[in-house]
Amino acid sequence: MMTTATGKIDFKYQGATYQTWYKVVGDLQSTKAGVRPLIALHGGPGISHSYMTPHADLFASHGIPVILYDQIGIGESSHYKDAPKEFWTVELFMDELENLLNHFGISGDYDLVGNSWGGMLAANFAAARQPAGLKHLVMSGTPASIALWEQSTAGLLEQLPQDVLEMIKKNEAAGTTNSADYQEAMMKFYKKHVCRLETWPDALNASFAAMEADPTVYHTMLVFQPYFRLFYRLKGSTLPGKALLNSRSQAL
Repeated sequence: MMTTATGKIDFKYQGATYQTWYKVVGDLQSTKAGVRPLIALHGGPGISHSYMTPHADLFASHGIPVILYDQIGIGESSHYKDAPKEFWTVELFMDELENLLNHFGISGDYDLVGNSWGGMLAANFAAARQPAGLKHLVMSGTPASIALWEQSTAGLLEQLPQDVLEMIKKNEAAGTTNSADYQEAMMKFYKKHVCRLETWPDALNASFAAMEADPTVYHTMLVFQPYFRLFYRLKGSTLPGKALLNSRSQAL
């Protein structure tokens, strides 16, 4: 029998209390041999958990309980639109993940799967915190280096039709990235290099809608302008390769 529960966890950080929204699919107390909880870390930073919900099917297919959650600043978790940019750090999100693990009492035995930024978060967590309970780590679509990602993305942009590329450059130069023209141009890029389905799944649309409703985290930690070449909080970031190799978990 599949059980699903949602709720919010208090998360204390720098003297304030925030809330992390979560969804648990399956039984976290399962004693079945070889079964441990899987926590799914969404990307962005600042794109909600919704597009990660297919991972919950692992409970029906393999009996693996899955925890999905919205990182602080997005979706159903606490928002902090007036936060200084220094507030949004990798340390913040690592502390939030650790708080979630402790809340559910699973810090001694669990797996992580992270997509894009979620994989960067998971890798930094494994390397910096050296958690004894983390058994397996899967990084999906995760850049090993922001500098290389930036270079590669710029190359992909150059392959767009000239009129689309000029529209992107024009709006970024004018600071009008909220315009319909810019959003339409960027969607052409997303449909070629993010999701190639003609009609996007509802879950993916929901994640992008959440980011558009409050782009605070996205715009603070990862900003593409101008022309996908300017980054703030993540500029220069690389995966902690050597430290990750020395971590106690198996990483893919």
